[in-house]
Amino acid sequence: MNKLALIFLFAMVLTGVVHAAPDPANERGNAPMVMAATADNQRLQRNMLELLNRLDQIEQELRQMRGDVEVLGNELSGIKRRQRELYLDMDRRLREVELGAVRKPASTDTSITDVQPPVTTGKTPVGKPAQVDRPATGDKPVAAAPGKKEKIAYRTAFNLLKEGRYAQSISAFEKFMKAYPKSSYADNAQYWLGEANYVSRKYKAALKEFKQVLERYPESPKLGDAMLKLGFTYYELKQYDKSKKMLNEVVRQFPKSTVSRLAQTRLNRIKSAGK
Repeated sequence: MNKLALIFLFAMVLTGVVHAAPDPANERGNAPMVMAATADNQRLQRNMLELLNRLDQIEQELRQMRGDVEVLGNELSGIKRRQRELYLDMDRRLREVELGAVRKPASTDTSITDVQPPVTTGKTPVGKPAQVDRPATGDKPVAAAPGKKEKIAYRTAFNLLKEGRYAQSISAFEKFMKAYPKSSYADNAQYWLGEANYVSRKYKAALKEFKQVLERYPESPKLGDAMLKLGFTYYELKQYDKSKKMLNEVVRQFPKSTVSRLAQTRLNRIKSAGK
């Protein structure tokens, strides 16, 4: 505003100079000059007023732009925070499966990470190593151990995910599920397919894939993780009621677990945001 005031004062000074220029003693003889000076003065005043108005508009636009920048900065900070939380969660899970914390591999092939033992049928508990010997008479046959090509296909898709090549990982997991729909790795592959879509911000696709874990593999050790990520995905889609319902279910079904703690943390955030 100081600059605008100086400009206005300068205009007034110029106006005074123009008014003082004609000699009163010779006013009648210089009438045409006085008229010309008056016209120039009026034009100068109009130009200065237009300049002041334009400067005022520019100042208002700058204030609006600063406000927009502040809003965008806050949104960017929120996005960075969510991405960091997602990265930390993803990194933790991948380290867990590499160290064998999630479950032990079904075979002695240590090159495969995050694999589950073959799911058996009949009364054999899910999650226990299946016997690949000839079944007793009258029993249903157990699931066959995964073959070499199957292991390679799963390992390739999973490594692509670990390397952050999400589009390629999605394609690889989809091909794996199509080629080996009854694989002992199928529930894992289904879950990581959802994760690959989630980290790619393809939330609708991730929602579909995580739901498949619940529907097709209700006894899978990946069930709690899939439910947690369903809650997170609903959150990203701004479907807060569904998110809270799923996260509360995680807390109820898996108390004192990592997924329960993560679910409660997200529930607290939703509550503090008034969602």
